[in-house]
Amino acid sequence: MARTIPAAKFREQCLALLDRVGPEGIVITKHGRPVAKLIPLGGDSASLIGSLKGKLKIKGNIRSTGIRWNAES
Repeated sequence: MARTIPAAKFREQCLALLDRVGPEGIVITKHGRPVAKLIPLGGDSASLIGSLKGKLKIKGNIRSTGIRWNAES
């Protein structure tokens, strides 16, 4: 779960927080409402390849719009 910090405190500690932000990020709030999220840049995008394998199921024909038509008419 992401850590939450008020905007005023974020402003005071910005540079230190940039050094310590974890993968879950930091939610910045104003008057108790979330307004932004600080997340680390980068990450290994190569790890995304194949990450959904076995988690998705394709139903039907994914190459079809489902609408029948005749190219000659």
